[in-house]
Amino acid sequence: MLSLQVNGTFELMLQGKKILLGITGSIAAYKSIYLVRLLVKAGAEVKVIMTPSARDFVPSLTLSTLSHHPVLIDMFDEQSWSNHVALGRWADVMVIAPLSCNTLAKMANGQCDNLLLAVYLSATCPVVVAPAMDEDMWHHPATKENLKKLGSFGNRSIPVGKGELASGLYGDGRMAEPEEIVQFITDNFFLTRPLAGKKAIVTAGPTYEALDPVRFIGNHSSGKMGIAIAKELYSRGADVTLILGPSKVDITDNGIHLIHVVSAEDMYKAADEAFEKADIAIMSAAVADYTPVTKADQKIKKKEEQFSIELTKTKDILKSLGEKKKAGQVLVGFALETNNEKTHALEKLNKKNADMIVLNSLNDAGAGFGHDTNKITIFRKGGEEIQFDTKRKEEVAKDIVDTIIRVHYA
Repeated sequence: MLSLQVNGTFELMLQGKKILLGITGSIAAYKSIYLVRLLVKAGAEVKVIMTPSARDFVPSLTLSTLSHHPVLIDMFDEQSWSNHVALGRWADVMVIAPLSCNTLAKMANGQCDNLLLAVYLSATCPVVVAPAMDEDMWHHPATKENLKKLGSFGNRSIPVGKGELASGLYGDGRMAEPEEIVQFITDNFFLTRPLAGKKAIVTAGPTYEALDPVRFIGNHSSGKMGIAIAKELYSRGADVTLILGPSKVDITDNGIHLIHVVSAEDMYKAADEAFEKADIAIMSAAVADYTPVTKADQKIKKKEEQFSIELTKTKDILKSLGEKKKAGQVLVGFALETNNEKTHALEKLNKKNADMIVLNSLNDAGAGFGHDTNKITIFRKGGEEIQFDTKRKEEVAKDIVDTIIRVHYA
């Protein structure tokens, strides 16, 4: 299993895994050189198959040197022909990266005019693809239909990135970075499931406190951090309930039980009910501290020069759960601070009877609402303080879940 250290580097944890890498004719093939290096460095045995057109983009000598195996290309080469069935049975997983638009269409329709396609059609192992193409090709209905076909065959697709493309345009269609591909393989095929049988609840996103039928008091939370945590818990085997405030982030994990809420009161009721049977509760939502005492039945008109709203405190969800926490339950809170960060985080840890507080500061670049990254420090009951570098929120979620597993389930 590959894991990430606190500094974000890869450890040698894919030891002995057999990875079959297919490379097609795309400018993104240059990334496959680094992908092979990462996989081998992580302890995997890697064999490479290229389509004939891929030779125009990346040298086979480089790939064979890095993988320590001959690169197979030609269908009717003596060495290749006898291997096309065996290779698909040898591998623990087959990864096609980059997957060109042309090869995607052939795979979707069962064509077999080169060695890579022959191996794909013979493979009994899981198959993962990392598409790479220009934006207009990526968004074409035929491409979408072909990807759906691959999915219906049981193949997994790694999302493309957004950025500068070979055409010079900026948009969707970039192949995922090698580190992302290795992480995807690990998370989906080689990650242990130490939380199997555990029930977890996660709160995420903002709450909206209504002033009238069209206006509300809210905040800028996107819910990305909590959603990433829910997905990570699910990937580690937990039965996950995600209590999500208003968010535009798409949730596609069908295995996660999703409860949509709007107000702080809604979130409190959902969390309170779910906590009774939970083993793990992670309160990452940005819940409003105050809510209007009264809500107008009709839209408030702009009449007065000054207008006052009377507010009252909302229920403290973390504190409420901490008061009823039973032995064996793990309660994690979040603290988003702007000053005296450590002091406030430790106060929250002690007063709310939490097992951990995850601190992020708006003073740190790349942290806080709306970002795809975050920078956290975890404070544990008992005094342990664990600092992490700025990372993508998916990686931050892994750090948080790793810490929970290490402390409570190792």
